Amino acid sequence: MSKDLYGFPDRPIKGWSNLSRWLGTCAILLLTGLTMLTSVDVVARYWFNSPVNGAFELTQLMLAALIFVALPLTTAARQHIEVDLLANMLGDWADKATVLFAGLASMLVLLALSWRLAHHTLKLAEDGAVTNSLELPLFPVGIIASLSCLVSAALVLAISLNAMKKG
Repeated sequence: MSKDLYGFPDRPIKGWSNLSRWLGTCAILLLTGLTMLTSVDVVARYWFNSPVNGAFELTQLMLAALIFVALPLTTAARQHIEVDLLANMLGDWADKATVLFAGLASMLVLLALSWRLAHHTLKLAEDGAVTNSLELPLFPVGIIASLSCLVSAALVLAISLNAMKKG
């Protein structure tokens, strides 16, 4: 599949640049926080024999948030893994059909994932689920994950529709 086929971000979605900037800033802050937490924890553990209390839980929550904050950015940049074994053998029409089919399938999977994550997040919030030692609530990460999948599904749809319009 040729990169110029997609037509995105040449014609960006309205409001995407602001959301993209905000998500990028969040990803940078999460990655910086993870790096600092890990560094301080390692130094405290080996030099002072006193690890950071709850570092494991914080790392888990921050890593989960980082993955889902970066998902729409990766989707918009078309940086997901693609295998185009037949792209050179197929004509333009088949190439576009493949892009549309893959986009629609990806969108449906992301929508289903968003729905299931939202359902699970509601259960976490109702149950008052928290981490073991720091007792931090778990539902905020679920909200981030569900919204991230929803935004990614919208981006996949926009990319697929732009691919069909182009050419």
